[in-house]
Amino acid sequence: MSQYHGIDYHVGNTPLIRLRRLSELTGCEILGKAEFMNPGGSVKDRAALGIITDAEANGRLKPGSTIVEGTAGNTGIGLTVIGHAKGYRSHIVIPETQAPEKIQLLRTLGATVQTVPEKPYKDPSNYNHIARRFAEEKGWFWANQFDNTANRLAHYRTTGPEIWQQTGGAVNAFVASVGTGGTLAGTALFLKERNPQVAVVCADPFGAAMWSWFTHGNTETNDGDSVAEGIGQGRVTKNLEGIQVDCAYRIEDQIALTIINQLLREEGLFLGLSSGINIAGAVRLARERGPGQTIVTILCDSGHKYQSKLFNATWLAAQKLDPQLPLESILV
Repeated sequence: MSQYHGIDYHVGNTPLIRLRRLSELTGCEILGKAEFMNPGGSVKDRAALGIITDAEANGRLKPGSTIVEGTAGNTGIGLTVIGHAKGYRSHIVIPETQAPEKIQLLRTLGATVQTVPEKPYKDPSNYNHIARRFAEEKGWFWANQFDNTANRLAHYRTTGPEIWQQTGGAVNAFVASVGTGGTLAGTALFLKERNPQVAVVCADPFGAAMWSWFTHGNTETNDGDSVAEGIGQGRVTKNLEGIQVDCAYRIEDQIALTIINQLLREEGLFLGLSSGINIAGAVRLARERGPGQTIVTILCDSGHKYQSKLFNATWLAAQKLDPQLPLESILV
C-alpha cells in the first residue's frame, strides 16, 4: 500500500495551539484546535468527510453523483473539496447574507452555487429546505448536515480522541459553539466517556437558542442578534439530541471581536468570529473555575473569508463594533 494519500486522508489531526496571552491572564492552559489547517480550511471538513464516507458505505453516493447542501459556507467548501477528491459534483445553496468571500470561493472551487434570501428554518424557502427539494427532484444526495448524525460521529471518532491524546487525558473542559451541533455533541460524547468530569460548555452568540435550551430547556429566548456566520442555532437538531452540557454562556460579538484582533496582532492567528466566540467561552470558564485548568476549544476557520466584514473598519462601524478595544477591557 502506498504511503502517500489524497487530501481527504489529511482531514483532522490538527494541532492544539496555546493561546499565550489568554492563558497567562487566566492562569489556565487555553488551547485552540487549529481547524483552519484542514484542507478546506475549517472544522466542517470533518463533517463533510464523515457524511461522504457514510453515504458511500450505505450506497447513497456512487461515482459521478452530485452532492447538494444548504450551508453558510464552510460545510459547502468541505463537501466541494473532498467531493472533488472522491469524484463527486457539488451544488450549494447559501444565504445571500454570508460573506462574499465564501460565495466566491465556492464558485472558484467548482461548486454550482445558488444564493437565496435568508429565511428562518420554519419558512419553506429556508436554504436547507431548498437543498432537500433539489435532492428529491433531481436524485442528488442531500448531505443534511444538521440532522445527519454521521456529522457528530465524525467528531466522536476524530476530534474527541485527538484532544484526549494531545492533552494526555489532562483536558478539564471543552468549549464549542453550535451550528449543526456536530462538533459539540460528538466531541463531548467521546470526552465524557473517557472522563465524566470533563466539563462541556456551549458558547452561544446572541440571537441563537442553544443557551436558552441548555439553561432553561426551551428555544424561545429572543435576546438580540449576532454577526457571526456558521453558528447560532434556533432548534434542537438530531446531532444535538440527547446531549447534555455542564453550562452555556451568552457571548457578545464585541468580546469575540476583541479576542480575534488581539490574537492577530500579538500571536499571528487570523481567525473568524465563531473562533472568537468559542475562545471567549473558554476564557469565561477559566475565570469562573480559577487557575490550573486545561481548557480546549475550536478555532473554526481563518479570517480570510471575512475580510470584507470583520476586518473592514467601515463595516464594523456600521455594526457598532470597535476593533481597537484592548483585551483587558473585556476581562473585567
